[in-house]
Amino acid sequence: MPDTPTPPSPLAAAVADAAARYEEQRDVVALHTRLAELADGPDADADALIAAAAPFAQIPEIAGPLYERVVAQRPDDARALVVLGNAYWLHGRGPDVVGELATRAIAADHTNRGAWHLWALTESDPRQRTARWQQVTRRFPDDQLAKALLADNAASLAGAEHDDEALVLAIATYEELLADATRPEQRAALEHALDTLRGWKL
Repeated sequence: MPDTPTPPSPLAAAVADAAARYEEQRDVVALHTRLAELADGPDADADALIAAAAPFAQIPEIAGPLYERVVAQRPDDARALVVLGNAYWLHGRGPDVVGELATRAIAADHTNRGAWHLWALTESDPRQRTARWQQVTRRFPDDQLAKALLADNAASLAGAEHDDEALVLAIATYEELLADATRPEQRAALEHALDTLRGWKL
């Protein structure tokens, strides 16, 4: 016989109901009021909140308030700090707030890749942001997403500031990505980017 699906916890079911009401009414005040009530309930420990929030990780109006309570209960939980930071970023909170969460997450667990990504993403200065992505790629040499973001940021810096060093970095990083690329459409995009960059006259 097939396994019977585990029913959601009362907290998860209540959060899903609040999400459905929000989808219908788009009343963020009512949503946050309801989530605050649920998060203050007797069964709302960190694990229960994480499970209830899981289906709504990409909906910052839901994930944010729930993970605020998780972080309040587990202030040194790097993963929770990163999820909260992502929710804040998606919701349009400033880089200072999100960057502080990223820094706390790195301090709690320096191996958390998501924390380093947030740390680099929230730097507003293009040159410093490129330098941060370079640090991330050195720390995680197999991180293809970080390499792509390094290449993109270096290319943007080269174009905006006519920076030869940034152009060399962008080309070298795109070449690394091309060497590892296997999908035809990915290789075509990288080859196009390289052709464009190699034709620049700074």
